[in-house]
Formats: sequence, structure tokens, C-alpha cells
Amino acid sequence: MPHPSGHLRPAGNPNPGDPDWDGWSQAWTRHVKVLTGRTDLTVVVAPGAGGGAPACFYPALRRIEVDATHIGDTPDIADPARAAHKKRVPTAYGLLVHEAAHATHSRWTIPRGTPPIVAAAADLLEESRAEGRQRGRRRTDRRWLRHTVNTLITADEAPVDDPWRAGHLAGLLLARVDARIVTSKDVRTVRGAVLTVLGTKRLKRLREIWKTAHTVADDDAATMIDLGWQWCQALGIDPRRQLTVPVPDPGVFPGQLAKALADYLAAAAGISPAEFTAQLIAGRHGAPATWRRRTPTVEEQQAARQLAARLHAARSHQPEPDTRPSPIPPGRLRVRQAITADAQRDAGALHPTAAPWQQRATLPPPKPTLRIAVLVDTSGSMSPYAKPLSSAGWILSTAAHRNHAATATIAFGSTATLLVPPRQRPTHVLDISPGGGTTAFNDAVKLADQVLDLRQRGPLRMLAVVSDGELDDIEAGQKLITTLHRTGCTVLWLRPAGLSGHTFHHTTTLTVANPIDAIGQIIAAAITPLENA
Repeated sequence: MPHPSGHLRPAGNPNPGDPDWDGWSQAWTRHVKVLTGRTDLTVVVAPGAGGGAPACFYPALRRIEVDATHIGDTPDIADPARAAHKKRVPTAYGLLVHEAAHATHSRWTIPRGTPPIVAAAADLLEESRAEGRQRGRRRTDRRWLRHTVNTLITADEAPVDDPWRAGHLAGLLLARVDARIVTSKDVRTVRGAVLTVLGTKRLKRLREIWKTAHTVADDDAATMIDLGWQWCQALGIDPRRQLTVPVPDPGVFPGQLAKALADYLAAAAGISPAEFTAQLIAGRHGAPATWRRRTPTVEEQQAARQLAARLHAARSHQPEPDTRPSPIPPGRLRVRQAITADAQRDAGALHPTAAPWQQRATLPPPKPTLRIAVLVDTSGSMSPYAKPLSSAGWILSTAAHRNHAATATIAFGSTATLLVPPRQRPTHVLDISPGGGTTAFNDAVKLADQVLDLRQRGPLRMLAVVSDGELDDIEAGQKLITTLHRTGCTVLWLRPAGLSGHTFHHTTTLTVANPIDAIGQIIAAAITPLENA
């Protein structure tokens, strides 16, 4: 969901409208009188409308705009003149209701000279205040407001765990509980994460502020701005020194706020957090349509089998005495399991799952799961490495799928692209198409951590980067690498010979003469920790 300032004070020019969507504009212009009680408002529905936000309100023009993208590809998805159309386009109708709430109740403006960060805080408080007033006049509007909140809030609202972002989430979601738009059950996980970041005292103070805002008159600008100052001070921010909204540090991994928000959005969508994350990654980090998918060659299939065999040998190179449960003797009787097996048979189970006997056996020692992320630089200077490492990504994923390992190959240029998700056996080789800069390196590292839990202590973890090290934001990249290093994740940096570049601290940096050497170094680095585990 864009920041409130984006639709309360839209920066773009009013949309001229679209003749194909005139029926929607006319129908909603008639309907907005019911939502607001005002007869001087015009509604424009068109693709790209909304002043850069999904919807917006231009007070001076008495005009509401809604981006038709949130309705559908064509106007004939529903008849806006019929009341039943709301159920077909709940997100767009919720946007109309939200902007109607501002048109009715947001009758104050930011005084000139107000620090931008204070204005942002006041606008944030205005969101729940206006929606609460709208619900107070029209109780049935809550349904549409709640749906739009759940649909348009994105996982980007909390990129880092800092006070401003925690306060932002509190203002977007927790304040709407007191405005009776969402329920306390809805935001339980978010409340816990915000409480962890801010602490009880600060969160209590923020709640006092937004509850006060809910009682402010529609035209009381002075009080709303004063509450904006109090909001900043409660978060430990001095608006006289910090004039603008704090920018998230790109060298910091997402934390508890992001996880809690993902859980909230998954619950709102009716899916599991894992499914939500998978959909999010597929939408943001899918391969461009121009990248070619091909059938693996015979040589690649043979290489995958050989690597799988090497990984298997590394996991089981020293058999040791161990014990294992068994449903039949010989062995040592486990009384509790025997009783459980009898109970299962009495209950009619043909094949009891309990194993009453414990046998001695010579088994390989248990090995931790191996997690490897391979980051491939796709800038122009790295073109010779694109095709071999595309092949290496398929070989690694295929071999890992058979050996209790998880790998992910991620290409980074202007965007981060996940070639093969972890724990999936790829059916085709995705050939990387080189080109672009290295702006997405930080995103690639964060994506690797997201899909493989590289910061989680315990399992064997490795991040292998194939790049000359000429990155756009070296400082942020170094902070991410240092964070991984401190959690015990090995960082292997492979730099092509003949290319100059930055050498990062807390990495094992090796020079490779050709792409084949790079693949060999990655495989050797993957097998060595398994053999020594």
C-alpha cells in the first residue's frame, strides 16, 4: 500500500480519463453521493488514474480517481450500475469507499513549513481516523475497507526492523483495530513484532496518540499536526534534525516485522505463509521471458549424477554404530511403544505405526542439511560465465534434490532472478542472458537468505558469489556479507582472472581462470564441509 501522502496529496496530474471506462466513471460519480453525502464530487475511473497510487482524491478539484487496473483488463467485467458489481470488484470498490472517506472527513491541509516527516506521521494517523468516521456513518462500508487494506498492503512496508517502520505498521494496522476496520485477531502476529521492536512503553504511547486522533474534528489541522510531532517524538525522532522520512538501510536484512507482515497477508489471502512467500518470489524474481529454457544435455545429466554420487559419499563416508526403531525383534523392548502398538491394534489398525523394538545397526552418522546459494553476476564483463553457470545451477539443483541438500542459483544484474527454487528438481536448464549492471546484488543476497535461511545457525551454509566485485553499493553489500559471516555462513567469492574489482572482507576470495574452474571450486567447497561434519 503506498504511503498515505501519495493519495492525500497526489504528485501526478489529474488523469484525462478513458472513453472505454466512461460508464464506470459516470456510475461511480452518481454512487459517490451516497457514500459521502456530497453532490459536488466527480469520479474518474481509468487505467493509470490515481496520481501514482491505486486511487487518490484531489480536494481542490473535488475529484476522486481510481486506477482501473484494480477492476480488470476490460470494463465489461461487471455492470457498475448494478449494486451486485461490488462483489465482483471488491478491491476497487474499497478504494472508492476509502477516497470517499477522505472526501468527507479529511477537511484539513498540511500547514506550510511543516517538516515532511511530521506531515507523513499526520497523514498516517489520518488513514484510520477517516476510515473510522466513514464506518461510523455507514457501518456496511467496513467490509470493503477491510478487504482493500488486506489486498493493497504489501510485504515492502517493513524492509527493516527500525522504529519508524514499526510505527508505520502500527499506524496502518493496529490503529485500524481501534477504528474497527480490522480485528485484533487479524493483527496478532503484527502486534507481537511491533511490540518486540518498539517495546511496551512506546507502543502504548503510540496507541494513545492514534486514539486521540480518532476523536479530532474533520477540519482541525493544528491538532493533527501536533499529534504528528508527538508521533515522531514517541519513536525517538527529532523532526528538527530528521526532516524527512528515514530511508531503510539497504545493508540490513528484513526481520521480524517483515515475517509478521507476510503471515498477516498470507492469512488474509487464505493461504499458508510458505505459499504466500512462494507466490511473492515467483512474481518478483521470475525469469524474464527472453531467457531460454532448454532440455539438459547428456553431459549435464551425467555431471548431475556424478555430483549426486559425490554428495552421497560425503554424507556417508564413515559408518558408525547406531540404533534404530523396529516393529519386530530382535532388539531391546521399548515398553511404551509396545503399549502404543497394542492400543493401535485394539483400535483396528492393520499396520501399527509404533515400533516396540530398538535394534543396534551400523548406520551412517546423521549429517546436517547442506544449503548452498550461488549468486551469478550477469553484467557485461561476466558474459563468458553466463552459460556455464546456467548449466551449473541445473546440475547443483538436480544433485541436491537427491541428497538432502538445498541449493539456489540466483542471477543478479538490474534485477535478481531465481533460476531454480530450493528443493525442486528442475526439468529444464534456464540459460542466463547477460546484460545490465549490478544494482540487484543486495536483493540477491536477501533473496538467498529468504529461500535458504542462511542466517539460521545450525546447518551447513554457504554463499558462493561469482563476480568481479564491481558493485553499485559496496558498503551495503559488505554489511550483508558481514552479517552472514557472523552467523557462521561461509562466503566464497570467485573472481575471474584478469578483472579488477573490490575485495570484500569476511569472504574466502579465489581467482578463477575460466568458468569451469569456478564450477569446480563451488562443488569442492560444497563437499568439503559435509565430509568434515
